[in-house]
Amino acid sequence: MLRDQYPALARYTYLNTATYAALSLRSRAAMVAHLDRRDEFACSDFLSWFDDMDRLRGKLGALVGAQGTDIAFVSSASVAISQLLNGMSWAPGDEIVTLENEFPNQLYFPALLAGRGVKFIESSWERLQENITARTRLIAVSQVSYSTGFRPSLEKLDRRNALLYVDATQCLGALTFDWAAIKPDMLAVNGYKWMLAPNGAAFFAIAPELRARLQPQVVGWRSHFDWRNVNNLHAGSPVFAEAAERYEGGMVDFPSLYALEAAVDTLLELGPQVVETYVLGLTETLRRAIRRMPGTSLYSDEYPATDPSPITSVHFAGRDVAALSARLKTDHKILTSARCGRLRLSLHFYNDENDIDRLLSVL
Repeated sequence: MLRDQYPALARYTYLNTATYAALSLRSRAAMVAHLDRRDEFACSDFLSWFDDMDRLRGKLGALVGAQGTDIAFVSSASVAISQLLNGMSWAPGDEIVTLENEFPNQLYFPALLAGRGVKFIESSWERLQENITARTRLIAVSQVSYSTGFRPSLEKLDRRNALLYVDATQCLGALTFDWAAIKPDMLAVNGYKWMLAPNGAAFFAIAPELRARLQPQVVGWRSHFDWRNVNNLHAGSPVFAEAAERYEGGMVDFPSLYALEAAVDTLLELGPQVVETYVLGLTETLRRAIRRMPGTSLYSDEYPATDPSPITSVHFAGRDVAALSARLKTDHKILTSARCGRLRLSLHFYNDENDIDRLLSVL
């Protein structure tokens, strides 16, 4: 049974993937297998680990509709957006546009550019298009809002000449991503949520056109294109490879990435579209039930999005949702989150209607 792969589900009603995913036995075994391999071969085969990572790049590329050579591994999505923002040349009057209720990654770092005269604009979805002007250099948005679950129709944007940075941390793994339709310049994903991986397993996909002009902001022994020639490493300024690995610089988090590969294998075996259909159907079952509860309102009903989302954000009239979430955890072992004055519920493919029924009975 698929749920048996996730031991935490035996102890908790797990409705909190938007904070952390439950980790599978398969992913745990992949990490242990790598550590056992280190012991067996005393790391003498370490170059072959990078061959495994190239295999994972291909799987991630297939998952998002990009190429394996478009994929670079990082420790978090924060590193991805930092590579982009630090690598761009900015001039006074340039503009960065993002959406309201965005994750701090899209809010904090651009503020540091204010000293260079860069204007930072937070916009509602309804006014986003009019806020994209000839001065807009970058549009930085999430595919799904971490706090509200709002999912904008990014493929409908007229970006003019601006770059598009998309953070899909809060949905990839539960939802599919259509690279050809959205056409991001950079897509970043932190894998410890919907991708079902440990911390440290993150990646970004970057379009070849942007790679041609975005210099790496991390330089290390793997920066030179011929870095596999470890017996005679290049001395001097590196000649960067054309592939996205040019942005990695040094070693990557192998144990976490092997765990990510195991999770990706599960997603590909189940079928990404099958997973999306199941998650969105189960989420709609949850929302229908909550609508029948007195004193509740859904963000998705107050601010309807064009596209469905795996995150449900609920307002409880007259209730402290932080205290409610804490009580659900301590008294009933039901894991949820409180975000922006609302209870956030997030279901993945390892959830079922029994989880919903238990939540509703306790509420």
